[in-house]
Amino acid sequence: MASAALTFILIFSIFAAAAAICHPDDEQGLLSFKSGITADPSGILSSWKPATDCCNWSGISCQAPNNRVNSISLYGQRDKPNSYLSGTISSSLSKLRFLDGIYFQDTRNISGPLPGVLFNLPNLHLEGNGFSGSIPSSISMLTELSQLKLGGNQFTGTVPDGIRQLKSLSLLALDRNKLTGSIPDFFTSFSNLRVLRLSYNRFSGNIPASISSLAPVLAYLELGHNSLTGRIPDFLGNFRALDTLDLSSNGFSGTVPKSFGNLTKIFNLDLSRNKLTDPFPVLNVKGIESLDLSYNGFHLKQIPKWVSSSPIIYSLKLAKCGIQMKLDDWNPSETYFYDYIDLSENNITGSPVKLLNRTNYLVGFWASGNQLKFNLESLKFPTTLKTLDLSRNLMIGKVPKAVTGLQSLNVSHNGLCGSLPPTKFPSTSFVGNACLCGPPLAACKV
Repeated sequence: MASAALTFILIFSIFAAAAAICHPDDEQGLLSFKSGITADPSGILSSWKPATDCCNWSGISCQAPNNRVNSISLYGQRDKPNSYLSGTISSSLSKLRFLDGIYFQDTRNISGPLPGVLFNLPNLHLEGNGFSGSIPSSISMLTELSQLKLGGNQFTGTVPDGIRQLKSLSLLALDRNKLTGSIPDFFTSFSNLRVLRLSYNRFSGNIPASISSLAPVLAYLELGHNSLTGRIPDFLGNFRALDTLDLSSNGFSGTVPKSFGNLTKIFNLDLSRNKLTDPFPVLNVKGIESLDLSYNGFHLKQIPKWVSSSPIIYSLKLAKCGIQMKLDDWNPSETYFYDYIDLSENNITGSPVKLLNRTNYLVGFWASGNQLKFNLESLKFPTTLKTLDLSRNLMIGKVPKAVTGLQSLNVSHNGLCGSLPPTKFPSTSFVGNACLCGPPLAACKV
């Protein structure tokens, strides 16, 4: 009796062990994928070994009851660029018949064209890699997809019209590629789209009219760093849920619509580096976090009151915005959160000392090309400060030792005097100050 029981246990154990081993097709498909990887410096795929249970391999998930591979998740380490995988994606992944999701993010050096089989999957995240070629038209088959992230690759060509079939999308991210042509006019298909990221491509033409249909729910609209032209459409003022709007580095012209005054929930607005002109509308916001209007044709004269009153602002960039004021007279209600302030290329007088000595976490301050007149030694340097550009002003005094803690410094073309403290900065950081001396400038005279 004991012998029969032992035999049963052994047989059961053998079958249980066999059931725990993943399907041969899954194993072969994954190992073929691994063979297409030419470099794995951090050993992400080191556990992928033949004759072992692939359900226990790193990044692999299997689903009961048949123990078939259902997802592959490979994530790179942004802080360790040398750890990225290199290679291509093998079409052998078609062997994984129960695969429903691939998540490759910041693996960076996985490149080449995408096998069409990938677009039979309901879940696809391929952000931050090196995939090239056009986006396959078979992407239209992913009708249940809620998020499509293809940003940070090398995709070229136009956006496939078939994307309009993905009516369940809440997020569409095609940013940081090399896509061309006009932005498709197919946005009436997406009633749930909250995030649209198309920045850092080569799109041309106007903002399509169908984007207006997204007004009830869209929270993030990022179209910056393209070649878009024309006027900013009035309908953007209807986007009451809009949190972030980035239209920077395009060719937009004309005035900013007065309807922008309706964007009461806007926190991040970037219209920099376009061809926009006066007047700029008053925004009825309770608080704005970041604002960049730099390098347009604006003549604001003053920093807007709705900016100064914001209790949560951390980034203010108004370079070359026609500001004419004495900086000592600017009294923002809150300076605690400021990380970045750029007031370059204006007609600002006075001293930034009162302002900057009220900031505790400032990372960068740019105010070149103004008429600021103050003693540089009176400026407090917070430990967080990394970048300081006060070139082409009227500063006096010596260069303090505190500048040695900066990563970037430019105090050229001022009225500074005396010997320089030992620094790592080049001579271009200090030229144009008649009586500054010492390395990297000429030696001081005894």
